[in-house]
Amino acid sequence: MSDRVNPYGQPIGRALAEWSPPLPPPRDAMQGRFCRIEPLDAERHAGDLFAALAHDPARWTYLPAEPPADEAEYRARLAAIAASRDPMHHAILDAVSGRAIGLAAYLRIEPTHGCIEVGHIQFGPGLARHPAGTEAMALMMGRAFALGYRRYEWKCDSLNAPSRAAALRYGFTFEGIFRNAIVTKGRSRDTAWFSVTDAEWPRLRAAFTAWLAPENFDDEGRQRRSLADLRGRSPVSDV
Repeated sequence: MSDRVNPYGQPIGRALAEWSPPLPPPRDAMQGRFCRIEPLDAERHAGDLFAALAHDPARWTYLPAEPPADEAEYRARLAAIAASRDPMHHAILDAVSGRAIGLAAYLRIEPTHGCIEVGHIQFGPGLARHPAGTEAMALMMGRAFALGYRRYEWKCDSLNAPSRAAALRYGFTFEGIFRNAIVTKGRSRDTAWFSVTDAEWPRLRAAFTAWLAPENFDDEGRQRRSLADLRGRSPVSDV
């Protein structure tokens, strides 16, 4: 409950006198040690992404689309979504090979309220359970808060256990289930909501930086300390 009240004794929440709406995210690349994130370009990225993502039907279960029949269909699909400003789709590239190995997007971009969501996430084998995947999510979250957004959201099918676990690992707080939220692929979907706020970002940024540092990995590439450990507390329980 807020300590601030109006002249009628009603709580009204904290003031935002020094806050102003941020700009939409720019279409600029984000460079990390393990990955590079670029605005999606069908001509440049379709071949790599088709090879990384299109051949495993299980990767498409919780996505709104079905796997493409062939590379030509996939290229046309990527060309259509690359033109969108919201969602704003990005390809995630391996920093060494330069190959596109995943996708992610900013969406529900609401500068007026300082809210933005990350979604449409697809990780190929070179991203899933790899430092590049964590770095990609840290880069996208960092850009949003650097621009001045107050709230960073993650939503997924409530049955998508890997996505829910990933959100908690990255430091998102579980907020609840929106029941019967979407009709998709002929079935009802409940949606799990997660968020990070600007007040939480400095602690998460420090944890991401420490986790991604070379000294946090042994000679076999295994982490020495987990993200949850580096945040200084366990992630909020997903129950």
